[in-house]
Amino acid sequence: MGCPAKIAPSMLSSDFANLASEAQRMLDCGADWLHMDIMDGHFVPNLTIGAPVIKSLRKHTKAYLDCHLMVTNPLDYVEPLGEAGASGFTFHVEISKENWQELVHRIKAKGMRPGVAVRPGTPIEEVYPLVDSENPVEMVLVMTVEPGFGGQKFMPETMDKVQKLRKKYPSLDIEVDGGLGPSTIAMAASAGANCIVAGSSVFGSPEPAQVISLMRKAVDESPKVI
Repeated sequence: MGCPAKIAPSMLSSDFANLASEAQRMLDCGADWLHMDIMDGHFVPNLTIGAPVIKSLRKHTKAYLDCHLMVTNPLDYVEPLGEAGASGFTFHVEISKENWQELVHRIKAKGMRPGVAVRPGTPIEEVYPLVDSENPVEMVLVMTVEPGFGGQKFMPETMDKVQKLRKKYPSLDIEVDGGLGPSTIAMAASAGANCIVAGSSVFGSPEPAQVISLMRKAVDESPKVI
């Protein structure tokens, strides 16, 4: 048995003026999670949303809010996001090498699920200590584009990382983010990814429910890495 598919439309591609209704539309189309990109304008050039938006959205949905922190100081975000109602808190390994144990502890203490993300150029081996820890992260996000902007082209070379992770951790949630859609889902699914973030391919489709269904089927029916 592989890990169950979790399809997470990236709300960065939604109509921010109608965030609550866009979130509900995605859930009605079959989404499992809602992926929330939090950027600080420092770790990545863009500036997006923060805890106030998460808090506002939480009033309108019970959905799992999968927060990806592209920020330089993730510790500063733990308490406000926990209070706002975030479900998952995924930080980047590139900026948390010194204090990740404290970070994971605080994330869990605030009732959130910790995850760690890696940029395309970061060796996957850097996340192993965080998964093997006595107080481990519970998901690894492999970025399949450079973080910071939506609508980028999928990078097939990142699939080697997913394969390595899946072979080493058969029951781990492995998320991929960037350029995922009908033309690239098979590569990600066959490499072992089970949590799929998709932005423009879902929100830009006239039939988002069909895209979500197609991606779920690809994950569920993919031959599993052994």
